[in-house]
Amino acid sequence: MSAHTDIHATAHAHAHDDHDAKAPRTYILVLLALLCLTFITVSASYIQWGSGMINVIVALTIATIKASLVALFFMHLLHDRAMNGIILIASFVFLGIFLISCYTDAVTRDDIQPANLKVKPAAVAPSKVPAATPPGEHH
Repeated sequence: MSAHTDIHATAHAHAHDDHDAKAPRTYILVLLALLCLTFITVSASYIQWGSGMINVIVALTIATIKASLVALFFMHLLHDRAMNGIILIASFVFLGIFLISCYTDAVTRDDIQPANLKVKPAAVAPSKVPAATPPGEHH
């Protein structure tokens, strides 16, 4: 084994030991952050932010932050190659853009009416016609 490989292996083992020593504290802090964000999510659901669109954006933003924390810390993407974390975060951002675009499209459309409907149907008033008598009965 070369000296360079030994140095790299020793540095990697030391960094791994340092990561393991901080793991319980880090996981507890992430857990507390997730619980706080869950409380914020529930609280935000009771607030009318102006329009349905803004409510969806607030909910998706909080959900994206929570999913990112889970993936970065509990799935160990933070200590993996940086490109994997970037791809994950980018996928969350693009998913959010896609969902917001779908929502925007849905709320800006007119109500769908049948093509053959010329006049809106009138409300049918209850008639004063007596109920039909069953066959075989006479009044």
